[in-house]
Amino acid sequence: MKTKSRRPVLIALLGLTFLILMACSPATPTAAPTAAATTVVTEEAATAVETAVVTEAVTPALTSEATQPEPEKTVVARATDAEFVCPQGQADIVVAAGAVGIEFQLAQEAGKRFNELCPNITVTPLESQDLATDRLGQYIQFLGAKSPIVDVYQVDIVNIGGLAEHFVDLTAAVGPDFAATQFPSMIETGTIDGKLIALPWLIDTGHLYYRTDLLEKYKLEVPKTWDELEAAAAKIQEGERAAGNSEFWGYVWQGAVGEALTCNALEWQASHNGGVIIAADGSIQVNSPDMVAALERARGWIGTISPEGVLGQAEEDARAIWEAGNAAFMRNWFYAYGLGNREDSAIREKFALTQLPAGPDGKPAATLGGQSLAVSKYSDNVEAAIAVAQFMASEQEQKIRSLQASLNPTFPSLYTDAELLKAYPPYADILTTFQNAATPRPSSVAGTKYEKVSSLYFNAVYNVLRGDDDAASAMEFLEVDLEDLLAE
Repeated sequence: MKTKSRRPVLIALLGLTFLILMACSPATPTAAPTAAATTVVTEEAATAVETAVVTEAVTPALTSEATQPEPEKTVVARATDAEFVCPQGQADIVVAAGAVGIEFQLAQEAGKRFNELCPNITVTPLESQDLATDRLGQYIQFLGAKSPIVDVYQVDIVNIGGLAEHFVDLTAAVGPDFAATQFPSMIETGTIDGKLIALPWLIDTGHLYYRTDLLEKYKLEVPKTWDELEAAAAKIQEGERAAGNSEFWGYVWQGAVGEALTCNALEWQASHNGGVIIAADGSIQVNSPDMVAALERARGWIGTISPEGVLGQAEEDARAIWEAGNAAFMRNWFYAYGLGNREDSAIREKFALTQLPAGPDGKPAATLGGQSLAVSKYSDNVEAAIAVAQFMASEQEQKIRSLQASLNPTFPSLYTDAELLKAYPPYADILTTFQNAATPRPSSVAGTKYEKVSSLYFNAVYNVLRGDDDAASAMEFLEVDLEDLLAE
């Protein structure tokens, strides 16, 4: 196992290591852990710890007296209800965590709670890139070099298949009853060749946020179609600018080159009856009049109801405009709901969310998103890394994340939790969307080629939005490019 004296040095040198990783010598994967190195405690004792941890979700500081374990009864909440364990021996575990909203802060707090329960294990979150595409590139360099620096990875659900060879099989660790506690779509995305290699941690779909006060002010209904959204956004924008807010926009979304643009464009495509990029049978569905119409519509938003700068904006950029009170509508994930209701938010209690609009004769579509936790085969402390991943993905930890930052849990049972429903009334409605799996990206059918599929897709869409290509020609070329890629 790694010692505490060496690990901080590795972390301090992380920036340099990132630049030279591809030249590093491969590390030898650590063998799978054995049951002999764990301490199992009673279910009653574990329940007491669960209660203490969940209570901390609504308090700013940790209460060490409430969570301090008794000697020789160190406890960790597992991702299953079977038993609670903590690995023996000293270990330092680095978790590559996201940084959207307050994700990184939450990872730090979870690490502290784990350390209170397991004083022999130190958890250090490593802040990764905001954009999913950039984060994936960072991960590929670490894993390609078989680097032991990162033990646990936060992985976008569409990237699991492409990185699967680098991750530990967690099937035995979670037990046979675990799948029944999760949304089926999250188990499916985390299972490769019959092995569960990623623990569900967050599930989401795209949502339409709208200003309730402004709809009332301008006597407008919640838009159900893209036509209605365009009309409402234009009317509110005109009125707010006339009232003196020259920075106000009707609709903000994610148009920067990257995975978020794939998510947005897939929603336009599917809601216009244009298909789903690549169908389950492998047929390519991008070159159709419906898809062309969807892209031409979106191109028309730029500079009218959406800022020209939307082509450089991701989730956090849209949220910044929205929370400043400078937008009537926003497309974003659910995490923005809790952040928008913070005390310092200009729109606190002035907004709501609903499903995204439908196209002509179409239905609303919302891209399925989510994050999972995977354990690196190259970790020097696989057993401890598994324990940390299980703790962070456990039901009580997901409830804490939901209460603090509206990060949707992957346990359906939590959507009927009284405390969560009080904090987030929309949970009663979006549960149905999650159960129906929304609109998936073609990561299953594309397999290890998904990243290239998505790159071809969002670059083609971006060129149309920027005005470099017309939609019809761009989709014709994209169809050929995807055919060639899948034929390789």
